[in-house]
Amino acid sequence: MSAITPPLSRRLDSLQSSAIRDLLKLTARADIISLAGGLPDAELMPRDRIAAAAEAALADRPVLQYTESPGWGPLREVLAARESARLGRPVPVEEVFVTHGSQQALSLLAEVLLDPGALVVVEDPAYVGALQVFRAAGARIVAVPLDGEGMRVDVLRELLAAGERPAFVHTVSNFHNPGGVTMSAQRRMELAELATAQGFWVIEDDPYGELWFDKPAPAPVATYSPNVIRLSSASKILAPSLRVGWMVASTQVCRAVELLKQGADLCGSALTQQIAADLLSDTDWLAAHVDSVRTTYGERARALVGAVRTRFGDRIATTDATGGMFVWADFTDGTDTQALLPHALEAGVAYVPGSAFAVTTDYAHSMRLCFTTSDTTVLEEAVSRLAKAHAAAPARV
Repeated sequence: MSAITPPLSRRLDSLQSSAIRDLLKLTARADIISLAGGLPDAELMPRDRIAAAAEAALADRPVLQYTESPGWGPLREVLAARESARLGRPVPVEEVFVTHGSQQALSLLAEVLLDPGALVVVEDPAYVGALQVFRAAGARIVAVPLDGEGMRVDVLRELLAAGERPAFVHTVSNFHNPGGVTMSAQRRMELAELATAQGFWVIEDDPYGELWFDKPAPAPVATYSPNVIRLSSASKILAPSLRVGWMVASTQVCRAVELLKQGADLCGSALTQQIAADLLSDTDWLAAHVDSVRTTYGERARALVGAVRTRFGDRIATTDATGGMFVWADFTDGTDTQALLPHALEAGVAYVPGSAFAVTTDYAHSMRLCFTTSDTTVLEEAVSRLAKAHAAAPARV
């Protein structure tokens, strides 16, 4: 008798694997320079300082035990102090919740805030990880475009005036992934005012805010409204493997998230949370470490943007990298970046086509470039390979 295979959930019908993660499999070859992956540079991660913190943590056996679902208490205290300084107001420990990276916070919040069919407003182009979460939750997704000042809040205002009522608005306010832009201070205040007046949540997703090159980003959106849920992470300034992210939200939201997290994984790792608390509370060391990362990434960003503009001239328009990890580039000559990609891989360079981040606009002529994991000489070679692939490919591929 042949076995009957049981079915899987219907929610999987609308999901697809991340185009970026799939592309990373293709770029593992040593002969390819990858501008595709959104990865921090492992060479800049403080391995020795992490090892010292791990050794100190392991001297205390209780660190091997389960911890509280909202996170290890001393880490929450450290994070509350950091977020209080960032927001310019006291943040109680009860409003800080530690998650398994900020991606888990997005997933848990989708369960807490969304009913099937609820409206979520995102930016276009959008962060792929957020789209995956919202689609899995069965949300109706409407996109608001970006420009040089971040989310077009005027377009959001028009949606609200037309009768749309979002459960929440998701924004990557600082050094946008993938768009590379930062929301202006004026738009942050306008977004917060709309959330307060219209009664919707804003999820301010901010993993890159400390990676500024010339000057810090404006005050967080969460500064201006209690309806803003703020997410951040240690992955970009310390190490992704710690899997330490956090959420700042009302006690109502934190309690709801706690109930769901108890069912998902009970709690995070007390060991990695203690390591993170050690590093994040060592303020003098941390300031020097983050400043070193900023300096290195800033040099690489300028090298990449400079090389693209030199080699392509007015055939490509790019964002100015003022922080974060990404540059967004638009071909002005009609080049289809999805069609160009095989030629680029053959030439030994990879990027992510803009279509991977599309919601409404197809971004057929766009691409995201990551500058964090290669030094300036390698980045210049990557752009040289891209230019050769573009020149050799069929016209307007």
